[in-house]
Amino acid sequence: MFKFLKEVVGGSGTGLKDLPYNIGEAYPSAWGSWVHHRGTNKDDGSPVSIFSLTGSTAQDGHLAAGRNGVKRLRTVRHPNILSFLHSTEVETYDGGSPKVTIYIVTEPVMPLTDKIRELGLEGTQRDEYYAWGLHQVAKAVSFLNNDCKLVHGNVCMASVVVTQTLDWKLHAFDVLSEFDGNNETSSTSMLQYAWLVGAQYKPMELVKSDWAAIKKSPPWSIDSWGMGCLIYEIFSGTRLGKTEELRNTGSIPKSLLPDYQRLLSSMPSRRLNTSKLIENSEYFQNKLVDTIHFMEILSLKDSVEKDTFFRKLPNLAEQLPRPIVLKKLLPLLASALEFGSAAAPALTALLKMGSWLSAEEFRVKVLPTIVKLYASNDRSIRVALLQHIDQYGESLTAQIVDEQVYPHVATGFSDTSAFLRELTLKSMLTLAPKLSQRTISGSLLKYLSKLQVDEEPAIRTNTTILLGNIATYLNDGTRKRVLINAFTARALRDTFPPARAAGIMALCATSSYYDITEVATRILPNVVVLTIDPDSDVRAKAFQAVDQFLQIAKNYYQKTNVAEGAAAAGMGSSSVPENAGLLGWAMSSLTLKGKPSDHHAPVASATTSTRTQTTSSASSAVETPSTVPVRVSSSTDFAEQPAPPSPTSTDGWGELENGIDEEHEDDKDGWGDLEPLEESKPAPALANIQAAQRRPVTQPVAQTKLGIKYSSVNVLVWKYE
Repeated sequence: MFKFLKEVVGGSGTGLKDLPYNIGEAYPSAWGSWVHHRGTNKDDGSPVSIFSLTGSTAQDGHLAAGRNGVKRLRTVRHPNILSFLHSTEVETYDGGSPKVTIYIVTEPVMPLTDKIRELGLEGTQRDEYYAWGLHQVAKAVSFLNNDCKLVHGNVCMASVVVTQTLDWKLHAFDVLSEFDGNNETSSTSMLQYAWLVGAQYKPMELVKSDWAAIKKSPPWSIDSWGMGCLIYEIFSGTRLGKTEELRNTGSIPKSLLPDYQRLLSSMPSRRLNTSKLIENSEYFQNKLVDTIHFMEILSLKDSVEKDTFFRKLPNLAEQLPRPIVLKKLLPLLASALEFGSAAAPALTALLKMGSWLSAEEFRVKVLPTIVKLYASNDRSIRVALLQHIDQYGESLTAQIVDEQVYPHVATGFSDTSAFLRELTLKSMLTLAPKLSQRTISGSLLKYLSKLQVDEEPAIRTNTTILLGNIATYLNDGTRKRVLINAFTARALRDTFPPARAAGIMALCATSSYYDITEVATRILPNVVVLTIDPDSDVRAKAFQAVDQFLQIAKNYYQKTNVAEGAAAAGMGSSSVPENAGLLGWAMSSLTLKGKPSDHHAPVASATTSTRTQTTSSASSAVETPSTVPVRVSSSTDFAEQPAPPSPTSTDGWGELENGIDEEHEDDKDGWGDLEPLEESKPAPALANIQAAQRRPVTQPVAQTKLGIKYSSVNVLVWKYE
């Protein structure tokens, strides 16, 4: 029973060897006779602080006060008081004489003097940080004096430590005792350990040991004097040597000077209560204190206040001390977003602060919060995440994207909001390179197949652009099944001019993925038709594409023609163009409105219009006969030509020929669901023409040149399905 009581009062461990912490290097300063060590947890390596106090005998006065400090620190809990973790008392023998050491393990902290020297703040930023720190210490002292009726007894710079988030916390509770002016024995502990307090920190009544006057004084009188001593030491940058130095007020800020003088009043009853100091002092009214205070009571604010605050925060953060922003504000902001108390604009501030971190710190402090936010059902949060994905996308690992991010992002493909669908589509440019082939083929391509027939023309256009940009991440089988069908059967037949232009650009950008048969039978026939497109930009891009793919065909001819091989090598043929760089997005139609007929700009910067209505003949466009008569009246009649029909929801990206790869025959990604088109039976007159075309030509080439008049001649234009 006695052993149990001793552990409760003096410690909670069984010995130093059983202490679950490693004791590290000591700091150069600590309060009283204590030694402040760095330490780590033996289980997980997390940092801690370890305070040790050694006495020659178990009855040593320092040890008795230390045990009082351990008991008080364990029982008194407050955000601005040092957090207790563990304690133990160990007895050892040194040269035959016994020694007793008390160990206290707390959260990791650093002496205030060392932290101030490390930060090196100056000017306004220094004053703002000092104001925040003094504000925290004042709250701890007010809690002890006014709420707990306790007296700390020795508030000074040595009794304040700083956490990893740069918060100031009060400790050194060896002299701490209850205070009650009506109880004669209430100050026994303080009377017993008064000798531990340096004479320079004692008010006059404590120097004289006038306990009768102390009992008549308010409970905050002694600690208010200590707050004055702390303020002097902080701004002077030196430890207080004697009481008379407190009269040197040259270093005290003018806004704090009246309160400083009231804290150090010679009459105990007139000393300023620390609670009044917190409420009324002009010195504590600055941007840093107000910002952190708002974040700490964020859950009590309404949505309007939150929205206003977070919209101002990115600019405000640039004006605050950078170390405090990164170590204090950033964790508060991340926690608020993670637990839903912060609004969507807070994400902008989080990423702004995160940009000031190193890459490794960003992955540790910011990225986990972002990944968790993807599971949010708040549409505004999802929009903010997608809008800023370029700021953090590179930091996401492939595993995180494939397993944790993409499943939530993919819900945006089928969202009712066109704006969110478009943002989701554009985010794939960042996320697709990190997706597995299984996810791309089994999920992503299915969504893109549906988006290529979306009611919004900008989304259809950008889907084509995205496919061109991510083609390099598809495997060979998927590319053969998807690309040509997506670009020719859909994009080149879209009623929206920038969508057709995007299809041409995508074909050119992915030209190295097509063999000569695909170029000659499927690409060139579909692109040549667009050389008479009503839109001038589409026509220009069509001619460029024709030149590029004809050059590919010429190169192939030169390589396979053995007879002319040497001559071709001597002349030096042009090389096959490589895939172009990333295609630019079309401008969103969700913000700029106009008539579809007005859009003739290049697809890379096209100003898209409102939803383009699909004509009634769109669904039958794919099933037209293989030969269609088109009247070409003159070179100036391009504007009169009808635009190619728009794709419908029944279109797929499947092979229009019979040569579908066997291994992908069962895939259901939207490009494998079209049957080969049945060729219509030609009219009798047309059949005669076709039969005549099949007869061998016996005339010399020089005699076949005919002049053609385009003013009113009906020309048969062949469509290759």
